[in-house]
Order: sequence, then structure tokens, then C-alpha cells
Amino acid sequence: MQLAAAGSFLTLLQDDIVLIQTHTHSILQIVLLNLDHRDTVVSNAWLETLLSAIDALPKETIRQEILSPLVSKAQLSQSLQARLASCRILGKVACKFESPIVKKDLLPLVRSLCQDVEYEVRSCMCRQLENIARGIGLDHTKAAVLPELVELARDEGSTVRLAAFDTIINLLEMFDSDDRTRVIFPLVKTFCEKCFKADEAVLASLSFQYGKLCHGLSASFTEEQHLWFLEFYKKLCVLGLQHENGHSDNQVYPLELESKYALVRRNCAYNFPAMVLFADPNHFLTELYPTFSSLCNDPEITVRRTMAEGFHEIVKLLGPNVHFIHKELVVLLQDDSLEVLDALLSHLQETLELATSRGEGPGPESKQLIVPELVPALAAAEQKAALSLRWRVHERLLQRYACLPRVVSADQIYFRFLQRMFAIVTTNNVLPVQREAARTLCMFLRYNRKQEQRQEIIGKVLQELAQGRSYWNRLRYLDLCEIAMELFSKAYFCKHFLIQALELVNDPVANVRYKLCHMLPQLRSTIRLPADKHLLQQLEFCVRKLLCREKDKDVVATVRKTVLELDKMDITEPYHKRHERDLLDQKKEKEETLLLEMEQLERQQSEAKLTSEKHTEKKRRDSKTGLSGTKGLSGSTSGATLSTSSGKELRKAKLARSRSLSSHPTTPKMANPDKTLKVKDSGSCPGKGKNLLPMNADEALRSHHFSVAAASSVLSPTPSASSMPVLIRSNTTNTLVDHPHQHQHRSSTLDHRSTNGSKDTQSRKLSIQRKSNSFGMQSGRE
Repeated sequence: MQLAAAGSFLTLLQDDIVLIQTHTHSILQIVLLNLDHRDTVVSNAWLETLLSAIDALPKETIRQEILSPLVSKAQLSQSLQARLASCRILGKVACKFESPIVKKDLLPLVRSLCQDVEYEVRSCMCRQLENIARGIGLDHTKAAVLPELVELARDEGSTVRLAAFDTIINLLEMFDSDDRTRVIFPLVKTFCEKCFKADEAVLASLSFQYGKLCHGLSASFTEEQHLWFLEFYKKLCVLGLQHENGHSDNQVYPLELESKYALVRRNCAYNFPAMVLFADPNHFLTELYPTFSSLCNDPEITVRRTMAEGFHEIVKLLGPNVHFIHKELVVLLQDDSLEVLDALLSHLQETLELATSRGEGPGPESKQLIVPELVPALAAAEQKAALSLRWRVHERLLQRYACLPRVVSADQIYFRFLQRMFAIVTTNNVLPVQREAARTLCMFLRYNRKQEQRQEIIGKVLQELAQGRSYWNRLRYLDLCEIAMELFSKAYFCKHFLIQALELVNDPVANVRYKLCHMLPQLRSTIRLPADKHLLQQLEFCVRKLLCREKDKDVVATVRKTVLELDKMDITEPYHKRHERDLLDQKKEKEETLLLEMEQLERQQSEAKLTSEKHTEKKRRDSKTGLSGTKGLSGSTSGATLSTSSGKELRKAKLARSRSLSSHPTTPKMANPDKTLKVKDSGSCPGKGKNLLPMNADEALRSHHFSVAAASSVLSPTPSASSMPVLIRSNTTNTLVDHPHQHQHRSSTLDHRSTNGSKDTQSRKLSIQRKSNSFGMQSGRE
């Protein structure tokens, strides 16, 4: 009755059911009277009512009705329960008054309670010092509150020291840099060392607040102090696992102490993201990675679960260095405990996307290394969840796997996950798991960029679900159709899914027809007129068939209700909703078109790359073949030269021939300039050139090409001096390349003549032959 009355009076005040004056004179007196109830539970309930009422009461009422009796109740002569209530009331009213009033009226009572003989009172008052400090302001905190905190931090009671430690951490922003360096840091350091050696109970609270402590003091730390706090954190992370010297700890702790150490390591895991920020993410590998790995492989499940819960925060902080923790991600996915996997699922999509998108690291290898390890780990995690009895974990896991198209390649999804999704949809016994697997399957299909794989997936869906032997599978096909209508555009759905859904009107099982009748309005909404008029006719035919032939009473009732809905669809739906739905469908259709274009582009790029590789390989083989042919030709020429008695004459003939094919218009230097002049004169007469040396097929072809070029140059009778040599060089080179057998024929003829002919006659004939062609072209141009 007392607890119910306390709750009722609080409701009267908070909901403004009665006037504040009525509450002050009637209800408040009852509340103050029951604060001294002999039952602790009842007195605490009335105290909570009073503390909540203080927020709504005016200042004058608080001063007269609450603070006046508080002075007497805070004395040592009062009961422990009364003094504890006074501590909490002082902390509550401190924020209601101005700083001078708090300093004058409340601070003496605060100091008196901080020095109480009972440690419970000192601890309770110490936890209220935060509100007192905020009530008196920054200016008076250093002089009035900080000395009390320092004294309480050295108290003999561990709960008092812990209260002082927590209050100091909560008030760090109210102390200046000088106070943090000279007072707070030595105090906290001493507190940490003392707790680590002798007080395991306080160590749990210290480890929980450690991240907040380091960040509050980090701006005032020297390099040495920063390092000390980091090393102390590393010791806390392995507490109960190793000695300080790093050797394995074979000591068997009592069960209670072991649970305390596990709690400390769990709190360290909770603070790990804050410590990554404290140590600088760029120094993660050298400073914190061994500790991180130790926590991820901790023997306690609660520690590993806490690491899994904060893993996404660590991934965010590491940024481009996220490849450092790829191994631990795989370890947590493969953890033996399903609780760890469940904790990782909360932000698995964000974790996977960040881990793979930023996973390049210093080189491109890191991302390639993580994918082969990640995919088997994800598959193993799904198998482990499927074998457990916790189907909700399995459902959540399948829901998170919908992000895999953004994480791994389409081939990996196709070969490692797709068949598993089909197996779950067709064989699993839990309906929510089956539906989630169907949704994930649709997501895989939606973002697959290979036409062959998409067609195979759709064909398998139709074969195993729409045409499945079990009515359960056919029901799952209708579930899949509902999901497909959400994910795909209307055109895509009508093309691949609608006809098979309407064919289920002939299903022998009434449950399938019953579900189809419920879906008819949704199926009708995917049909676009006038393009899909034939689909509308088929849907109407299905409805008429159901109305005429259906014998199941539930199906008949559903069909009649559905017919009324179909008749009202185009009339009752507001225009803006229809317009929004059309815009969304257009967006989906554009995305599908973009995926097709990307697929075609990737295919063209791969084909172009393959063609270029083949072309490069062919050129490489041709160059090797040409090089070997040149070597053989030069070897045969040198052998023929050595076998003849007139090697000098042959070299001169080759020199004259090469110079006649060069692009320079100058005449090669010869022994007799008169002979050169005669050759030039004879080259200007085509008749004499023919009489001196008959023209073979190669020369005839080249003469014809040059005559065509000369005829085309009539339009510009004064060509530039540089254009003619280029034309000669290109055509001469092409002729030599295109007719290698003719070149060899001339070489053999030349060798034969050099053997039987005289030196002067052979040189003259070669010069006449080559120069007549070259200078004949020049005269043609002129």
C-alpha cells in the first residue's frame, strides 16, 4: 500500500492533476513524514517520490519545506538512513539554486557528510559531489570540491575510493590543465596501481571507466604519461591470463576471482575502440594489435562477444588500415559460440562493406587475400547457425547476407551461396527462415550482372519452386513473388514471374490457390496497360476460372472478396500514391537497364582485352619469326660471299643497291664521277633503261605505283622537297616487305652475276638498274 501510494502521489504531481499549492500543503507533508519509515524499502520509495517532485516544485517551497528540516537530519545524531537520504536530497536541490546559495547554505552540510563516520554516507555524498560542483560552477569547484575529492580518493574504504574515482572522471572537463597534470594524474596513477595489486573489486569499475579517463586526460598527458596509461591498459587486457613477464599463467584462480578477472577483460573489450582513438589508429599495428588479437581469442565467451559488438567501431577508426584485422574478422565469424556470431550480426553489413572497400592497404594484394578467407568463413557461419536450434539467429544471418553482392563477386555468390539459399527455401522447416532465404535469393538475382547466371537462377526458381512437386515449395514461390514485386520493376516481374504465378490457379492443393487469390490484387498492380493487355486478359481468365470451378469454400469466399478489390483498384487509389509508385518503378527499371549496360560494357572490355592480348602475342611470334629469317638470310649471304673470289665487288654492288633505295636525293660517292653522270643521263630516258636491264615483276609494280603517284601530283606541280623522299621510302619499304621472294630472287641473281661477270660491268649494271627506277620517278614528278 505504501509503494502504491508513493507512485500515485508522484503521478498526481507530474501530470498536473492537482494544483501545486494543494500538493505542497497536503501531499508533500505525507511524503516527508514517510521518509523516516522503519522499512527501508518503503522509505526509499518515498524518497524517490520526493526526488522526482523536486523538479516540479518551486524554489521557495523547496527552501521552506525541504531544506529547513534537512539541516537537522544531516547531523550525526540522526539515523544512517536519514543521513543517506540527506545526501541524495542535497545532490538533487543543488541544481535548483544559484551558485551563491549553494555555496552558503549547502556546502557546509556537504563537507560534514563527506567526513561522516560511516563509509556508506561518505560514499553516497561523494557520488553527489558531481551535482554540487555543477551547482557552484567552475570558479568554486577547484577550491571547494577538488580537496574533498582528493581526500576521499585516499579513503580507507574501497567503495569510497571507487566513488571518488568515478566522480573525478565525470568532472574532468571542469578541471584545468594544471590541475589535471599536478593533482589528477598522480592521484589516478596511484589509484590504478593500488587497485591492480590489491583490490580486484574496484578494478572492475576502473576498467569500465578507463576509456573515458584516458580521453579526459589525454590533452594534458606527456609522452611518458601517455605510454604509462597505454601499458596499464594492456596489462588489464591479459589479467588472469598471463604474468607481467609474458609467460603463461598456470595458476588456478578461485572461481570468484576468475569471474572478476573475466569481467575486467570484458570491460577492456568494451573500451577498446576508445583506446584505439587514444593510441592513434596509425599506430594500431605496433601498439594495440597483439592486445586486440588476444581479446578476440579470449577463452571467455563474454569477452569475445563484447569484441564482436564493437568490431564495426574499430573498422571505422582504422580506415585504410582495416586490412590489419581481417584475420580477426574471420576468427569471430568462425567462433564456436553462437553468441559471438549473434553479436557480430548487429552491424555485419557495415563491417563487411568497410572491411572490403578499404581493404587495399599498401598494395592491391590485401583485398584479394581477404576474399578467399572471408567467403568460406561466411558459409561456415551460416552452416553453424542452421545446425543450431536458434532459428532467429539463422534468420538474422540470412538477412545480413543480402549485402553480399556489394562485398564479394557474383561468381563467388553463385558458386558458394546460391545453391545454399535454394536448399534452405526448399528443405528448411522454419517458415521465417525460408522467407528470409527467399529474400536473400532475390537480392542475389537483383544485383547479378551476368546474363547467363540470371537466366539459370530464374530457371531453377521456376523448376524447383513454381513447378515443384511439394505444395510447400509452390507456396514459397508465391512468397518469392511477393518479394520480387518489391525488389524488381513491373516489367521485369511480368516477364519472368507473373505467368508462372497465374498458372498456379490450376494447382491441386487448395492452400496454394487460396494464397494466390490473396495475391491477385498485387499481381494486378504490376500489369501496365496497354502494353500488358494480354497479361490482364490472362489474369481475368484466372479469376473467371476460380469463380466457375472452385469447390473449396475458403477459396471461393476469398475470390469473391478479391473480385471486389480488383474492381475498386483503379478508382479508390489516390493519384499521388499511384504517381509515387510509378516513379519508384521507373527508378528500378533504370537500375536494371544500367546493370545490363554495365554487363555489356564489361563483356566488351574483356573481349577487347583478350583480342589485344592475342594481337600482342601474334606480333611477338611474328617478330621472333622475322628475326630468325633475317639471321638465316644474313648467314647464307655471308657464306656465299666467302665462297666467291670477288667478295669486294659484291659488297660494292650491295652498297650501290641500298643507296639507290634510300630516301636521300644525293648520289652515292663512287670512284668515277663521269660514270655517275652518265647513269643519271641514261636514267632520264626510259628506253635506254629498258635496253640496259629488263624490268622484273617487282619493278613493274613499283613503276606502276610511282606513275599513279606522279599523275596525282599534277594538281601540285611544285611539290615540297621533303614529301618525295617519304613517298619513295614508304613504297620501297612496302615493296620489299610484300615481295620477299622477289628480293631473294634478285639477291641470287646478283650472286650469280658477281661470280661470272667482271667488276666494272656488274657495278655499272646494278647502278643503271636501281638509278633508272629512282630517277625515272623523279622525272615523272617533274
